[in-house]
Amino acid sequence: MAKLVATLGIAHAPGVTGWIDRAPQDQQEAVLAGYKEFQRRMQELKPDVVIGVANDHLLNFSMDNVPDFCVGIGDHWQGPAPWFKDWLNVPDYQIKGHRELGRALVRDSAKAGINHAFAEQLLFDDNWSVPLMFLFPQYDVRFVPMHMNCIVPPMPSASHCLEVGAQIARIVESFPSDERVVLMTTGGLSHDPGGLDYFTVHEEFDRWFMQLLETGDLDKVRKEATFEKLLTGGDGGAGELLAWLVAMGAAAELGKPKAESVFYVPSVPMRCGMGGSYWAL
Repeated sequence: MAKLVATLGIAHAPGVTGWIDRAPQDQQEAVLAGYKEFQRRMQELKPDVVIGVANDHLLNFSMDNVPDFCVGIGDHWQGPAPWFKDWLNVPDYQIKGHRELGRALVRDSAKAGINHAFAEQLLFDDNWSVPLMFLFPQYDVRFVPMHMNCIVPPMPSASHCLEVGAQIARIVESFPSDERVVLMTTGGLSHDPGGLDYFTVHEEFDRWFMQLLETGDLDKVRKEATFEKLLTGGDGGAGELLAWLVAMGAAAELGKPKAESVFYVPSVPMRCGMGGSYWAL
């Protein structure tokens, strides 16, 4: 059977690739060192497959039809989407998909009462372009994207995100292959693109959220990580942290709910709290 070897949550803010030079040198070095540490861990784990969970930024779905989760079942993916190329500053890339695992995520989740949409074609923006470039610079893994709704009400609850993660872990651990799998969730931390808090980072909020994941207390997460609470970290962006709860749910299913906070840098010039949490399995 396949094996889920780690889960993680990490920021995908475009500032780290598009305008990192505007940040003070110490912030640049700390953020890049954080991503480098995640890359080191991936090189050590040598995963065959990465399942990604991140928000869609309304790139693939219209506001009147946004699924909670949409699983990509294509054989190949590429990015960044044309509109994002100039300001994202990430070279064009291609990465192999994993149709069989993607289909299993859709089929077996439905059997468990969790219904996902699916698509053979999806556009990628900073949600995948930033973390893939840093963590898997050779693009030498197979990739299953799961685009989720963190923007248009009603959003999935913290409880639902934890259960989606748990179901992903069950499916991976019963998938008939010997592949090593990493669950990579991306988004956040505090930011508000184009909003009132566009040039604000809520450090207290960010540290609260990362410390909440460190507790490993699922009941506390269900109670405290409401969407209304997440909005206090930025009305237009901090809701992306729902994706990190999917990573926590998967890790908890395998008995490892407590996260390790790998790095955190509050960076106003990058217009985002930059950081990452990790669950070693």
